[in-house]
Amino acid sequence: MLRLNFFLKALFCMTLTGAIMGSSPRASAETSITLIGTGPSSANDWPIIIGKAKGFFKEAGIALDHLSASSTAAAIQQIAAGSGDIASGGLTDPMRAIDQGAKVSILRIHSQVPPYTVWAKPALKTFADLRGKIVILGGAKDITRIYFDRMVIPNNLKKGDYDLIYAGTTPARYAALQSGAVDAAILLPPVSFRAEQAGFSLIGRLSDYVKDMPFTGYAVNTKWAKENRSTVIAFLTAYQKSVDWFYTDANKSEAVKMLVDETKLPAADAEMTYDYLRSINIFSPKGLVTQEALATLVRAMADEGDLQGAADPARFVDPEIAALNAEVQK
Repeated sequence: MLRLNFFLKALFCMTLTGAIMGSSPRASAETSITLIGTGPSSANDWPIIIGKAKGFFKEAGIALDHLSASSTAAAIQQIAAGSGDIASGGLTDPMRAIDQGAKVSILRIHSQVPPYTVWAKPALKTFADLRGKIVILGGAKDITRIYFDRMVIPNNLKKGDYDLIYAGTTPARYAALQSGAVDAAILLPPVSFRAEQAGFSLIGRLSDYVKDMPFTGYAVNTKWAKENRSTVIAFLTAYQKSVDWFYTDANKSEAVKMLVDETKLPAADAEMTYDYLRSINIFSPKGLVTQEALATLVRAMADEGDLQGAADPARFVDPEIAALNAEVQK
């Protein structure tokens, strides 16, 4: 009887071990990636939201840990220090970090068209009306400063014709406009839709002025990416599925619901945001990182005195890292 009890216990342990081992390959097959974004989830994160909701990352064997930093600069600092793997946000921040010698590389262009618009007090109707007025942008070295220059210069405005103040987020800039503290603000949707509904004047759409200057992208810790090529390719493959899914007309309602569930936006705002982003083809279909894609932005940063080194686009393209996304696009 003792021998039988021993045999049964051994058989139970073997069965339990087998069950655990049988369930482990799926878990062990998922590789964790820490993605650090900028601020709370927003429409700019739509492909990531889609990839998580549709299981594209899970199918690719990626367990995505999506964290948030207070700014893109902070996100870049974290991946440079090895506290994260991938960062998302405005491209000027990783480019500035690369210029200063940080071990980060641009992995993929995300938003190829900036969705900013400039709104002003109702009495102001054109860029010319901004002379002598106060305009609020994202920051003195923020990409919104470069974008604003690209709009005002063709309208015969120059530095000194207006006063600039800064706030890092669209809600903060809109609050300043609402309070009357500023005369005009550069805004992102869906806050821009609220500005329209509140009776503020649309001064200009950035998409009418900027066609060759990508807005946001993904950057990686260079050492991590080169040591984990297959993991990076798996992430990019899942991300690509998400972008393709976003651009499929039949998926509109589901995509809008995903954004509402993730961000708690009102459904009407989410739908207007979807329609606007689709109208300007915001997400780059392939996101290839090339010298040609970055050339205009490099020149603009140099013109702003925002680069320490040469204004050579080649400095900002790591061929080995760029090749990872190129491989996904084959």
